[in-house]
Amino acid sequence: MNDSFSGKNGKVKVMYVRSDDDSSSNKDKRSGKGRQDKGRAGNPRSDSPRPGGTRKDNPRRERGPQNSDRPRRSEPKEDDYDSPYSSPWKTVSRPPVAVEQDEQEGQDGEQASWRTRIDPEQIRRQRAEETRVYGETACKALYQNRPESIVRAWFVQSVTPRFREALRWMAANRKAYHVVDDAELTKASGTEHHGGVCFIIKRRKGFSTADYLEQPRERDCVLALDGIANPHNLGAMMRSCAHFGVNGVLLNDPALLESGAAVRTAEGGAEHVQAIDGEDIFEALDEFRKAGYAIVTTSNNSGTPLEKATLPEKVVLVLKQDDDNLAESIGNKNDLNVSISGTGKVRGLNISVAAGILLAEWNRQNAQ
Repeated sequence: MNDSFSGKNGKVKVMYVRSDDDSSSNKDKRSGKGRQDKGRAGNPRSDSPRPGGTRKDNPRRERGPQNSDRPRRSEPKEDDYDSPYSSPWKTVSRPPVAVEQDEQEGQDGEQASWRTRIDPEQIRRQRAEETRVYGETACKALYQNRPESIVRAWFVQSVTPRFREALRWMAANRKAYHVVDDAELTKASGTEHHGGVCFIIKRRKGFSTADYLEQPRERDCVLALDGIANPHNLGAMMRSCAHFGVNGVLLNDPALLESGAAVRTAEGGAEHVQAIDGEDIFEALDEFRKAGYAIVTTSNNSGTPLEKATLPEKVVLVLKQDDDNLAESIGNKNDLNVSISGTGKVRGLNISVAAGILLAEWNRQNAQ
């Protein structure tokens, strides 16, 4: 025993060091030579040297290429490999960190670094371009119409058989997806009404009014919404638009149509409606007038009863959360103002219900 120290756990560890003579003696004991020496000298710990000497002095025990066919293993040199990934016995889990400035400069003067630098501003921009969509019907329709927009997905185990094709596509296209329990999916989607599936997708950008009008249409209905932001109402109106063949929805913020609650309420209808960016709705309506569209406003107490009104083939139906003075605020005598007749027991209809009735009447009059 030649040394001792206290380890991390506080216990005293004792280390033993063998000398060359001890190693030789132990080896001789295993081979039976020690017993022969004991018989001759009667002392098992005889210190007399053996005829062949120690391992160090015995040339027959020296290892070398001439005595062994096995090549000697040596440590690699820096020049043996071009990169740290070339080593046959060293596993590198990540690239080495960036080295000093003067070591990064190559012969052409350009700098090279193994460290990946992430721009926080770029991450914020990417997050702003993404939104969460949930609900089984909504996610199925989204996958069928624009799978390339999917960034990541979560599923509960019970819905995976119904998304088998989507799972295969995501695996083949290196789209991350996770099979989680209900509590984890609630956290990922931000709601308990996730329907067992949630997608993170890239938002669609809304058309400008000029871009939308570039596409020639003989029969077209656009739903213009002023100040309506409730996602459930928006989703219900998108569902009605898809049912009656309405292509465009004009609103102040096109991103509202991409909210998770709106897309889920639309039950797949969001994939068949194009958002039109109408930051200035009055200016946008003027562009539609010039393109030959009739502007139709609604009112609770005045206007032509809907059943007596004639709705043109190309029309923009304007709806506002509080539409008592909508016709006056738009201020064009050539526009058509209509009302939906009722008992008068309530002030009016829910905005999404009113939109559905208007769209149904337009579709009835102009059905092809």
